[in-house]
Amino acid sequence: MDSPFGLLAELTYRCPLACAYCSNPLNMAGYGDELSTDEWRRVLAEAGDLGVLQCHLSGGEPLLRRDLVEIVADAHGLGLYTNLVTSALGLSRPRAEQLRAAGLDHVQISIQADEPSVSDRIAGTPSFRRKTEAMGVVKELGWPLTMNVVLHRYNIDRVAEVLGLAEEVGADRVELANTQYYGWAWRNRDALLPSRAQLEAAETVVRAARERLRDRMDIIYVLPDYYSRYPKPCMGGWASRQLTVTPNGDVLPCPAAHSLPLPRASVREHSLEWIWAESPVMTAFRGTDWMPEPCRSCSRRELDFGGCRCQAFLLTGDAARTDPVCHLSPDHDLVVRAVEAANADPRTDASALVPRSHRARRPGAGRGGRQGH
Repeated sequence: MDSPFGLLAELTYRCPLACAYCSNPLNMAGYGDELSTDEWRRVLAEAGDLGVLQCHLSGGEPLLRRDLVEIVADAHGLGLYTNLVTSALGLSRPRAEQLRAAGLDHVQISIQADEPSVSDRIAGTPSFRRKTEAMGVVKELGWPLTMNVVLHRYNIDRVAEVLGLAEEVGADRVELANTQYYGWAWRNRDALLPSRAQLEAAETVVRAARERLRDRMDIIYVLPDYYSRYPKPCMGGWASRQLTVTPNGDVLPCPAAHSLPLPRASVREHSLEWIWAESPVMTAFRGTDWMPEPCRSCSRRELDFGGCRCQAFLLTGDAARTDPVCHLSPDHDLVVRAVEAANADPRTDASALVPRSHRARRPGAGRGGRQGH
């Protein structure tokens, strides 16, 4: 594609939760100087000029931005379809009504499990009740509701109950997304990765629910990369369909690309048009010319585009390597060993998890990415 159709606007990395699977960057100190309202207004206008149609307002927790209603109104005025990606902590009825009046089109609310104590423990703070109450407000105000659940070893056995909760709150769409291992999730990978038996049981439940609810609810089930034979395409191909703007104005081809050793491009220094078309961070892995073997001669090279560059870097130290998830990758054994360890680990409690820290870490202290609330 010549231009992106989706913008992920990460308004802030501040968040009231402490989820151990979060893919926000470990280097929180590097994102404290957040874009102002006027800067976001300019970014949205440039995105519209570039061809963007969808604007996903995320974080961290976007509701922590006091100017969120203004940002939504600006996006709506530009004709962008707006989606709020939120933990729902702070989505009071008055705030929701303001966002509805500003033109917000869709709300996606995360929840960590179907059972209050389990959900609160995974989130690191009491939140289940407020989340379900907010879902009720969303439905009362007539918004489409997506319920997002990040799956891992400690909640995947309750997929049936999670889907039951989705029915109860009237969700129009459910995203069951197995953890992507970036940021805090990368730090907790060995404790979060589910077993093959857990995955097979969950897939059976999901297939049955899709059939039963096919006329009432869309159910999206995202397999964990580590159990796939081939890698997923990176956002449909590196810098081909979407872009991410971080809280401090850095522009990335995907939410996890903070970790890569690539030159930064900022909306404070360049236009979105120039960044999309010419910046090194966008052109580094666009298309197929950069590919090594076995990707270069593979018949799937324009289907999965070599897989995830961030995953390749975290596993091998080289972002240009074939994604080790692929069974053809010379580094596939790295994934095989991680899967073997997960299947040998009998733990079913979350005591080994390191929760997301709310303290800022100094620059260079870690690698990061992005994942739901």
